[in-house]
Amino acid sequence: MTLPPLTPLQETLWVTLTGRAFDSRQPRPILGDEMAEEIVRTSGYDNPELHWTQSSSVDVAHRAKKLDEVAQRFIARHPDAVGIDLGAGLDTRAFRIDAPPTVDWYDVDFPEVVTARQRLIPDRPHAHTIGADLTDPGWLAALPADRPAVIVADGVLPFLADDEIIALLKRLTRHFPSGEIAFNVYTKFTVWAATHYPGARFLAPLFKSRGFDRRDPERWDPKLTLVRHILLTREPEVAKYPPALRLWTRMAALSTPLSRLGTTIAQYRF
Repeated sequence: MTLPPLTPLQETLWVTLTGRAFDSRQPRPILGDEMAEEIVRTSGYDNPELHWTQSSSVDVAHRAKKLDEVAQRFIARHPDAVGIDLGAGLDTRAFRIDAPPTVDWYDVDFPEVVTARQRLIPDRPHAHTIGADLTDPGWLAALPADRPAVIVADGVLPFLADDEIIALLKRLTRHFPSGEIAFNVYTKFTVWAATHYPGARFLAPLFKSRGFDRRDPERWDPKLTLVRHILLTREPEVAKYPPALRLWTRMAALSTPLSRLGTTIAQYRF
């Protein structure tokens, strides 16, 4: 399949997509996103720099599942909600959460990525795409402003400068009357670790954020309140980790500071 040319930043979508696809091939997948595997096969994508193993794909699959659950719980309480995936790439979250037809779901990413989505991902009723740069304040005008919103971002924020993250959060909390925002936290240590991990060093030049703490968004925007900090080390899916990683993770779970060094999900209310 011929896809539009993507910039190096836009091509980072393959990192999370192929991680979810690799997870789906495992005997005991964490996310089980079979559509991700189908998209990889259809696109013919292959990158020798990405060497997935079961252990290395765990993080991608696990954080995606936690974000899915945040969206599902919110939609169960607000069946008239608007759902938004910031920097959606080729994620098929709308299919995984299977929202009712009363919910409008919006996948937002660069126009070139949206074109790729339209070629690789089937249409779904009440699922929409918006081709825009997240730093452009204009794209929110296409979304309803009178309904509660659940907003997720998976692996996107480190590619934005800190002032761009702050501006984006403020635009979101002022556009909707109420809602929740959830994303994986990129602390200074997380950013450092990601740029030094052998399989992800090509990402380092693209990172713009210096890293932030889970409490920083509350200081950036007084409308945000942290309601849950999800430490993946303490989630039930750890039982499906490969044996060695499972043992290390359960040991890390005994320490909150150590657990916070790994992938965590911050969930805020506004």
